[in-house]
Amino acid sequence: MTTMFRFPVFPHLQDPCDPGLSLSPGRSVMAEPDYLEGDCDELIKPKKLINPVKTSRNHQDLHRELLMNQKRGLAPQNKPELQKVLEKRKREQVLKAQKEEQEAHKKRSDLEIELMKRQQKLEQLELEQHKMEEEQENTPEFVKMKSNLRRTKQETDGEERTT
Repeated sequence: MTTMFRFPVFPHLQDPCDPGLSLSPGRSVMAEPDYLEGDCDELIKPKKLINPVKTSRNHQDLHRELLMNQKRGLAPQNKPELQKVLEKRKREQVLKAQKEEQEAHKKRSDLEIELMKRQQKLEQLELEQHKMEEEQENTPEFVKMKSNLRRTKQETDGEERTT
C-alpha cells in the first residue's frame, strides 16, 4: 500500500515519474552565486589571484625553452639544481670529515702514540696465542701423547741426574 506523492518538491523540475525528465530552460543543477546578479553593487566581487612566479620573465623564458626542447625531443641534459646542490653538500661534508680525521691523527701526543703502540703489540700477542691454541686443538691425539711422553721422560732424566 504504497502511495506516491506527486507534489512538486522542485518547482523548476518536471515530474520525476515522467519519461521526459529535464530542467527548465536557463537553469543548471549547480547553485548559482548571488554576486552574478547585477543588482548587488555593494558586494566585493572576487578576483582571480595573480601568480607572481608565472608572471615573472625568467619563468616565462624557462617555460618557453622547456616547451621548445620537448617539441624537438631534447630532454634537459643537466641534473636538477636541487640534486646538484645536495651532491655538492655531501661532497663537502665528506672532505671536511676527512680533513678533521687527518688533523686529529696529526695532533696526537707522544703519550697517545706510545699507548697506541702498546695496544697494537698486545693485540698482536693475543692473535699469536689464539693461533697457537687453535693449532694445539687441531693436532691429532697421538702427537699430543708423544709430546707428553717426551716431557715426562725429560723430567725423569733431569731428576736422575740431580740425585
